[in-house]
Amino acid sequence: MQLYNTMTRAKEPFVPRVPGKVALYVCGITAYDLCHIGHARSSVVFDVLVRYLRHIGNEVKFVRNFTDVDDKIIKKANSEGTTSTEIATRYIAAFYEDMDRLGILRPDAEPKATEYIDEMAALAQRLIDGGHAYRTPSGDVYFRVRSFEGYGKLSGRDVEDMRSGARVAPGEEKEDPLDFALWKASKPGEPVWESPFGPGRPGWHLECSAMSEKLLGMPIDIHGGGQDLIFPHHENEIAQSEAAIGGEFCRYWVHNGFVRINTEKMSKSLGNFVTIRDIYACYLPEVLRFFLLSSQYRSPLDYSDQGLDEAEKGIKRVYTAKAQMEQALTRAKWSETKLPADVLEELTRHEDGFTAAMDDDLNTAQAMGHVFGVVRLAGRLMEDKTLGKSRETAAILRRILDALAVWSTILGVLGSDSQSFLADLKTCRLARLGIDATRIDGLVVERQEARKAKDFARSDVIRDELAGLGVTVMDTPTGPQWDIA
Repeated sequence: MQLYNTMTRAKEPFVPRVPGKVALYVCGITAYDLCHIGHARSSVVFDVLVRYLRHIGNEVKFVRNFTDVDDKIIKKANSEGTTSTEIATRYIAAFYEDMDRLGILRPDAEPKATEYIDEMAALAQRLIDGGHAYRTPSGDVYFRVRSFEGYGKLSGRDVEDMRSGARVAPGEEKEDPLDFALWKASKPGEPVWESPFGPGRPGWHLECSAMSEKLLGMPIDIHGGGQDLIFPHHENEIAQSEAAIGGEFCRYWVHNGFVRINTEKMSKSLGNFVTIRDIYACYLPEVLRFFLLSSQYRSPLDYSDQGLDEAEKGIKRVYTAKAQMEQALTRAKWSETKLPADVLEELTRHEDGFTAAMDDDLNTAQAMGHVFGVVRLAGRLMEDKTLGKSRETAAILRRILDALAVWSTILGVLGSDSQSFLADLKTCRLARLGIDATRIDGLVVERQEARKAKDFARSDVIRDELAGLGVTVMDTPTGPQWDIA
């Protein structure tokens, strides 16, 4: 398997530090608001990475943190007249609710920053002792950026370029404007903890370094997060961790791309901020996950209602094919007709192609292409009046369903019961379009009665009315069945 390493700016063969064991740390949310689609993308990306690493035989220890003390949390708590703990607890619960519906597996450890205050204070003290950090008269502790020679190596930024034009704000006690806070002295209205430097709270960057060292050991194999974390958060993590341990902090840096809303960067200030719950109000969670997997994780992802509509059509196509294959396999009699040799070759090509795509830097978009490839193959076989009844076709359909079952555990989609999912999808789409299902049922019954009475003019009028609503009616041996486009 190859992964793109942000540090080297290249794809590299992934080789864990300990063969067969992977230490993975991903930056989690700052718990002060509902999660947005950017959080959903990052969560799905690293969920699939964990699933696939385990699928290919690795034992993965996956750690994802919660930032439960931070300026934004404190500001929210003060504005609502409550505590930071209450705010963090509320939004961590909301995070779980959103991510559980999205099919995100729980990590092996989910540390909260407030549970590791002692470890953070100890790390800051080690940095002071090593000359990489300093305490100010007011009790703040800053990391001395110029003391770490490799600063900027992850983001590709030059210290001198960053230094140009940078200024120390009035009242700050930094030696250098590039220095960043490891510990912040207590202020009125803020949560506070005791430390060797006096009462205060840790800086944001410090928590991930302390928790990853405590829970995973150094160096960790993979550190992940969104591209927005490369600088300054991950750059600062590297500096403080490597300055403290005197060695490598992380071997592979993996970052997912941004989400854009209708080609614009998502931003609250632009008014194009989309929460996961906004999407759940209109689409099934599995449709959202399918949409997020439709692009390679490092690419920018353009979110739009049209994109979700296309994802809904795509996932419906796969589930419909699954249902048709499952129904076809209930056939009691099969012929001994032989299949052309290229049928098996085509299936094998898609099976191998799925694995190759996942091995190539987790290319889920390409892997999805092979999902649709086996669906197309199954459709051609079932539609053929001769091959569709072949015993060899039955074996191919079973193999396709088995492949889809394996792929569903890797991708976290396509594993639901086919009939139940399609029914839920129809209900969701009708609700989104504001169409009453009972009205459709009534029209379908009325059409059927008109046909029986040979009132074809009336039947055609009803058909046109249904078509105007996007409804198609299929006349089957068991009666008319309708669906919404």
